[in-house]
Amino acid sequence: MTTSVRRSPRRHLLSAAVTTALGVGLFLAGGLGLAPWPVTGADRAAGPTGEAGAPAAGADPLAQDIDGIQAHLRQSPRDAVALGTLGLDYVQQAKNTADPTYYPKAEAVLKRSLSVDATDNFTAMGGMAALEAGRHEFRRALTWARKAVAVNPYNSSLYGTLADALTQLGRYDEAADAVQRMVDLRPGAPSLARASYVAELRGDIDTARTDMRRALQDSAGPADQAFAHYYLGELAFNNGDPATELTEAAAGLRVAPTYTSLFQAKARAEAALGRTAAALADLNRAVQRVPQPEYVLQLGELYQSLGRTAQADEQYQVFRAEQKLFAANGVALDSDAALFEADHGNAAQALTIARQGIRSRPFMDTHDALAWALHANGRDREALAESDLALAQGNRNALFRYHRGMIERSLGDTAAARADLATALSVNPHFSPLAAPKARAALTALTAPGQRT
Repeated sequence: MTTSVRRSPRRHLLSAAVTTALGVGLFLAGGLGLAPWPVTGADRAAGPTGEAGAPAAGADPLAQDIDGIQAHLRQSPRDAVALGTLGLDYVQQAKNTADPTYYPKAEAVLKRSLSVDATDNFTAMGGMAALEAGRHEFRRALTWARKAVAVNPYNSSLYGTLADALTQLGRYDEAADAVQRMVDLRPGAPSLARASYVAELRGDIDTARTDMRRALQDSAGPADQAFAHYYLGELAFNNGDPATELTEAAAGLRVAPTYTSLFQAKARAEAALGRTAAALADLNRAVQRVPQPEYVLQLGELYQSLGRTAQADEQYQVFRAEQKLFAANGVALDSDAALFEADHGNAAQALTIARQGIRSRPFMDTHDALAWALHANGRDREALAESDLALAQGNRNALFRYHRGMIERSLGDTAAARADLATALSVNPHFSPLAAPKARAALTALTAPGQRT
């Protein structure tokens, strides 16, 4: 997504290629970034799509941009803006490929950029913010984002990076203010997508849908359209409507046939609708293209729900290996790793990860993960307090409610447990192939005759 950058006369003047990369990089690198545009050898052999305005099926714009910047730097090795932009591209490549070894590369070139210009270099400062966000070190991300905004307060993308850091630090009102500033500067797809997220976190799903539809209307190309369709589908699924998610995934794939996240979304909807063979095929396709930990874990849990434990264990082993690789490359583990250990591994380790995660990312997801890890360790009073924090913004999250209901059940609060489990299933009866059946079974047991109110 290309974004124009408003700047005062004393700011760096960027080339067209670098301006594009800055706009894309800062939008993509945050917590609400575009999903990747990964390709496979088969995609490369497929040739152009033939659709007006669509990239060739094998085109990898980010890799092409990286090649171009590297060639430029061989001629001009002290070009601070080019170095900063290359760092941004490496951050995004880490996300696109699920390969965290790009993070050390990004850090090296961003530091080189800052060594050339540490004063007005908002490109590298924004890149450092994106890097630290990618590593889930959001306090550091916030520091760099503020430095970048101080240098260039007219760049809407920088406010997006600032908003992402504030959101993940649980500073939701400040994040909303940053998003509003981003919208004021440039009311386009990046800012409207973040506005949608602000509304979703507050439980205002109608506004979230409206803003995401506006983001779709303002999309600059196929990848942006696919991104909007993905999140419209996610909004639908998270609120109990897998059929609409399937429709949105199909719409996205029509404009962007190699957009991997849409295969993951399609699989999630198919599984909820009972089309398990199709779900497994699409989810395996997503994992084979880009083994994002989220996809790998989703596939493992789908296999487990079908009783295919050996195949589930294979995916869980991959997930564990990925977590080790991410940690080795400076990524702070938090909610996903903690929930995985609480559900499938070591409860004590889950609590250690969750406590570490809450320090770098005190976001609602991490509070929920800490609540569940505490529950897994029999510390339900503490767990309930963390669950309060996870739900304090009024968000509609079936998994959070399920966790809270099971914690309340352990505490003997039958009425509260019934209410929260019923809420979880009313928000989204398909929220997890493993946990949703457990929620139904627990609710049935709690409503049996003789249960204490």
